[in-house]
Amino acid sequence: MTMKVVVSGGGTAGHINPALAVAAELAEQGAEVLYAGNPSGIEARLAPQAGLPFTPFEAAGFNRRHPLTLLTSSAKIFGSAKRAKRWLLAEKVDVVVGFGGYVELPVGYAASWAHIPLVIHEQNSVPGVANKALAKKASAVALTYGQTEPLFSTKAGVPVEVTGNPVRKSVLTATRAEGRAYLGVPEDATLLLVFGGSLGARHINTELAALKNRLLSIPGLQVVHITGPKEFDSVCEQLALTDEEGTRWRTISYCDHMGEVLAACDLVVSRAGATSLAEITALGVPALLVPYPFATGDHQTKNAASLVEAGAAVMVPDDKVETDLAAPLLQLLRDPQRRTSMHNAALSLRGGDAAARVAQLALAAAEQGRARKAGAR
Repeated sequence: MTMKVVVSGGGTAGHINPALAVAAELAEQGAEVLYAGNPSGIEARLAPQAGLPFTPFEAAGFNRRHPLTLLTSSAKIFGSAKRAKRWLLAEKVDVVVGFGGYVELPVGYAASWAHIPLVIHEQNSVPGVANKALAKKASAVALTYGQTEPLFSTKAGVPVEVTGNPVRKSVLTATRAEGRAYLGVPEDATLLLVFGGSLGARHINTELAALKNRLLSIPGLQVVHITGPKEFDSVCEQLALTDEEGTRWRTISYCDHMGEVLAACDLVVSRAGATSLAEITALGVPALLVPYPFATGDHQTKNAASLVEAGAAVMVPDDKVETDLAAPLLQLLRDPQRRTSMHNAALSLRGGDAAARVAQLALAAAEQGRARKAGAR
């Protein structure tokens, strides 16, 4: 009998892309996979685009400076959890796999109430709110980083496994030649990729725009600048590219082909979300990282530290971007030997089997759940 699996996660691509990677692995192993996400999140577009049936459940976080939002957020999550429980039972789901984001809370609670096994995956070095809340209800926990384990409180006997962070096959299999052909970039060009995650990063965008003339003075340099949807108009205004400059500096709001673009580039400037780092190391891209300083527990700085220690990246604090970004960026763009060394170091950190390992945890939990139900009859 086919296993039926629900994957859930939302808010940013950092939660969604690992979910899609595991969903694809589960489908390859014969499971029927459904996606539960927030109707207003980008997962509502990305999951159907990946061929997954999508069911929406509303969820929202709260603002600590406005205590009333805790009440409204809790009410929304509780209402969605009741609906999710009915849906999970009607669909006869065998296991739920959660990847973080507030939408995971109603779906995870619903799984617990319906006695359906729940497996959670934490991408970052510091657990997010949803995963931390659901850890005691989980049948298994998967981690990207080993140092995260002491930060979780789980039920006795629940397996906690360091799997690494799942990366989509479209990223793992992308090649430099394919990426350059997709972008129309010559092989002999030096390609700089700039992005701040799926939501963008204002400090990075602003400083790169300020460096436009210095960057374009480097012979053969081309730039792909992914601004984030909310920043696009502002960045275009700041850059004020001429027609000639526009042939070398491509500005886009969001990219659905990150595998090809990453594979094509020689250097990336980005935030340090765990999923971005997993994709960067999977393809061995040298990186200049600017961690988001307000991430939970400053986890992006902790995420980035492992790449810096391995020699795969250089890190610049967000509050030093204006003063400290230009020098290492320009130096790296002019030093292909240093980039080659960083490329090799990045490849040493990749973990290509993470999706398969998380999928195996999910299928094992589903089998155990079926066995318990059969024993209870």
